[in-house]
Amino acid sequence: MRNLFWLLLLGNVILFAVMQRGGLVWGEPGVQAQPYLHGEMIRLMPAPQGAPAKALPAPVSAPVPVLAAPVPVAVSPAPVPASSPSPSNLQLSLNMATPAAAKPGTPVCLEWGDFSGPDLTRATAALSALQLADKLSQRQIERDIGYWVYIPPLRSKAAVNRKIAELKALGVREYFVVQVSGHWLNAISLGIFKTRDAAQNFLQDLHTKGVRTARVGERASKLKATLFMLNGVDAATEFKLTAMQKDFAGSELNKVPCALTR
Repeated sequence: MRNLFWLLLLGNVILFAVMQRGGLVWGEPGVQAQPYLHGEMIRLMPAPQGAPAKALPAPVSAPVPVLAAPVPVAVSPAPVPASSPSPSNLQLSLNMATPAAAKPGTPVCLEWGDFSGPDLTRATAALSALQLADKLSQRQIERDIGYWVYIPPLRSKAAVNRKIAELKALGVREYFVVQVSGHWLNAISLGIFKTRDAAQNFLQDLHTKGVRTARVGERASKLKATLFMLNGVDAATEFKLTAMQKDFAGSELNKVPCALTR
């Protein structure tokens, strides 16, 4: 009986030792037991009097691995944003971008026409007043059809002379008498025009002067007219010509390449 007691006691001691050294906690398989701390054996050591308090040792960081020197890589500089141009710089940029032909004050070449009859006489006088010298030239053109203002054919030479005297008294100085035999013999031409509107405007002027028998008709024949060419005129002259052109119904004032005016 005594031997059985000692055997049971020895088995309990062995089981307790296994449990204390990391074995299984009873009822919780797979969980390690916390080692037993003997609190009665823990003592705090007093610091020696007069001895300076020792600082805690600095934590030791893990050693930093030494990397190989990086290979230099060329990096393009970041683009610098353009600042907003000042008004003076903006105006300078616009002036530099403006083509030379568009700069104010640059001479231009013009073509004005076309003229025939009384309008040709008036336009010639107006251009002469501008004293353009060698900057002014002219050339002749022909058109297959035009319009004329005329007095219908008169019955005799005496009737033609009386009509001419009447026209002179009313202030009409430009005319010619058709002397070619045919339907228009003894008709009096007062002006030849490119468009019907121009002829109608001239007829209105004649009515204002008192000429009542004149008419507008289509002239199906070669019509000679004059174009004025103005080479290298300045802005002031161009302005004057633009104002003058309004007094000549049907005429056109256009800018042309200077090579065409020579």
